[in-house]
This record gives sequence, C-alpha cells and structure tokens, in this order.
Amino acid sequence: MSTTLPSIDGVKIPDSQLAREVTQLVRDTASSLLFHHSSRVYYFGALAGKHRGLKFDPELLYTGAMFHDMGLTHQHSSPNERFEVDGANAARDFLKSRGIAQTDIDTVWTAIALHTTPGIPQHMHPVVALVTAGVEMDVLGLTYHAYSDTEREAVVHAHPRTPHFKDDIIQAFYDGIKHKPDTTFGNVKADVIKDKEHGFMPGNFCSVIRQSPWKG
Repeated sequence: MSTTLPSIDGVKIPDSQLAREVTQLVRDTASSLLFHHSSRVYYFGALAGKHRGLKFDPELLYTGAMFHDMGLTHQHSSPNERFEVDGANAARDFLKSRGIAQTDIDTVWTAIALHTTPGIPQHMHPVVALVTAGVEMDVLGLTYHAYSDTEREAVVHAHPRTPHFKDDIIQAFYDGIKHKPDTTFGNVKADVIKDKEHGFMPGNFCSVIRQSPWKG
C-alpha cells in the first residue's frame, strides 16, 4: 500500500495497519463526499503542522481527521448528542478496540469534539489544533493563502472536491443534524452581545463557506 499513498511535501497517510483500518471503515461508512473531505482535512492539517513546526503523531491526526464527520453518518448518529460527540465516540470505540492508550484516545476524542469550536483548539495538543486547522482550511478556506498553489492542487488531485462542494457540504451537515436541532445550540457569548447590541450581526458559518477563496 505504501507505494500508492500520495506524498505531498513529505506528508502522506501513515502506512500502518491502524491507518488502513481507519481508511476502510470510513470508506465503508461515509459518503464519497465526506471520505474525500476528511482525507483532505488530514493532509491540510498535517501540512499546517509542518508549516508551524509542530510535532504530532500522524496516526492520531489521521484518525481524528477521518472520524471528525462520522457523527453525520446514519450509522453513528445518536438521537440527542451533538454530531461532534457522536464522531468522537465512534473514534474512541474504534481506538479502544485496538488497544490504543487511553491518553491517545482522549486526545483524538477532544480533537473531534472541538473541531467546530473556533478559538480554542489552536491552544491545545497539536493533534487537537491540527484537526481543526484542516477543517478550517478545507471547508472555510481561512488559511487558504498559507498553502502554496502546489500544495493545494496536490491535495485536491489526491482527494477531489465535488464541483459544488460548498453547497454539498452544507447539505451534508444539514442532513446529518436535522433530526436533532436542539444539539446545534452554539456560542452563548454571541447571544449575549446580540441581546445587548441590536445592530450586532454574528458570523454565519454558511456565508463564510460560500465566500471562501475555494472555487465550487
């Protein structure tokens, strides 16, 4: 398998039994859209780690990246937990069944649980920080210009984006959470500011996606 794994600026998917099992599980469970998105999250997260000089375990980062949206799938979606927690729990169960140390399981769980909570992960363990970094790059394009054209093109060549990825990923989020809208309650601070400052317009996730530098 190692001969078929694309290497992008020295970054590639770990050639290990654990990583192969992660890949197969996500391929068998998630849609093609989510599989390729999660794979790009790994590459962009690992490249961000390289850019920032961070040391991280590639297997743990890969697991976090590949499981980060598993809570959107029918197989791993609970009736009343946040989808981030569902994905984190799926990763926890997977890693526990393979004898991974509890400290490493906790790191991956936290990385997945916090990947939609901006402003916190970058201050935490590199795996936690880099899963979010990969998500913010692939979905929101927040650090688009921190990557070279060559890096971006290589990642998308290895794991293509759909022609209308922005709309597709928003729809995938909606489909995965529409049965439990109460779990989407967000950052309470924005509610406080909006309550006291009636002209305040909080940021909108979907608008940021559509306005990102990414095409499609």
